[in-house]
Amino acid sequence: MFRRLTLAITLTTAPLAAQDRQSHCIAIADAAPGIEYVQPAAWGDALPDYTVRLTYLDHSQFLIEAPDGTTAVTDYNGWLAGAPIVPNVATMNHAHSSHWTISPDPRIPHVLEGWGDGVAPNNHRLEVGEIFVRNVPTDIRSGYSGVEKFGNSIFVFEVAGLCVGHLGHLHHEPDEAQYAALGRLDVVMAAVDGGMTVDLDTMIDVLTRLESSVILPMHWFGTATLGRFLDGISSEFTVEMREEPSIEVSLRDLPDRPTVYVLPPLSGMR
Repeated sequence: MFRRLTLAITLTTAPLAAQDRQSHCIAIADAAPGIEYVQPAAWGDALPDYTVRLTYLDHSQFLIEAPDGTTAVTDYNGWLAGAPIVPNVATMNHAHSSHWTISPDPRIPHVLEGWGDGVAPNNHRLEVGEIFVRNVPTDIRSGYSGVEKFGNSIFVFEVAGLCVGHLGHLHHEPDEAQYAALGRLDVVMAAVDGGMTVDLDTMIDVLTRLESSVILPMHWFGTATLGRFLDGISSEFTVEMREEPSIEVSLRDLPDRPTVYVLPPLSGMR
């Protein structure tokens, strides 16, 4: 069922505006639909070429480190679990206050709001160092029965040849256009609480559809909730429990079978 893909990557030194950059995640997914594509880490150390370090900070915040030292934090809420860093990029979603802040650190050069104005989405295409960030807007629930259009974004970080997706506070399965806009995702950070975001069956359907090599659960609150997710997905995905909050991932070392890596959050807050 699963096949390994070897990629030949040609690098260029010519400058390229972010708005003109073509997503290699979408291009490869279009050219070879259904393809599939890890190792331990030490946060803050220098990285080998074509390797990304991912650190689970807390709740839905992950630190993404590129080989050139460029950093991004997902669903930034203003407190980085005590980590003494100022990321180059911070993405936010506003379904709940734990996924955004009204007062981001002014030293962060690029703070990307994942929500629109309720009428039009907030679209981002940003290239900083070795990280190219783009988003796919989705809707969220609002009030008791309403819908806020474009209230969430799935942010995609293209770095070191990898396509890393953070589903944010996902409230519905992406539609066909949104799946196409995501393209190939080698790594997915997924909320698995089963209630505040999508239900567990829907999340497992989304992850099965994406067929990502690496799944990093987040937003699980406690071991009972996490256990229900792992029980539901373990028949199709390998599950590995890790003792460290960081993992290093490279395109050449992705697992042969889609694998869920459970990382303990740096702050202890799930």
